[in-house]
Amino acid sequence: MDDRTIPTLGTLGTSAAADRPDLLAPPVTAALTALRSADPRFAAIGVGAIDPALADTAAFCAAYDVPAAASANCVVVAGKRGGDVRWAAAVILATTRADVNGTVRRLLDVRKVSFAPMDDAVGRTGMEYGGITPIGLPGDWPVFVDNAVIAAGPVVIGSGIRGSKIVVDGATLAGLPTAQVIDGLAALV
Repeated sequence: MDDRTIPTLGTLGTSAAADRPDLLAPPVTAALTALRSADPRFAAIGVGAIDPALADTAAFCAAYDVPAAASANCVVVAGKRGGDVRWAAAVILATTRADVNGTVRRLLDVRKVSFAPMDDAVGRTGMEYGGITPIGLPGDWPVFVDNAVIAAGPVVIGSGIRGSKIVVDGATLAGLPTAQVIDGLAALV
């Protein structure tokens, strides 16, 4: 761990993610290890334990005094083109809704796109439902990150498990290997 400041939000206490692999899903730990060596921004990521019953965004934000505008959700989507299924993730602020049938569909170049069923999302990511994060997703998936997330400053995202949350500067997510920053990926709800 370097001496970068570990971000916090609300009342969520955080430690350096590198020091707490027990609070991360295995794919997230592996990805962070690789990312930290390639990009020093990934060393400044915090993780904090939470009550797993409070992992869903609204309950988490209320319990830990985190504004919804500082909470980013990662949604797994799938679309078909011919017989090919194309998987992706969209990272949006909790105050917005992903434009799945417009922007995401065009980005995936498919006729129809939908949110992945829970069993598929969990099985393909190796992460728990309600804790899926853009860090550690399969390497062939595009990760569409709304420009509002990049501009938000510190945000809370999943950790791959329901029992913790990651705090990271939203701009750091642009450094994910398959990230694409998209202006207008989501609209206010």
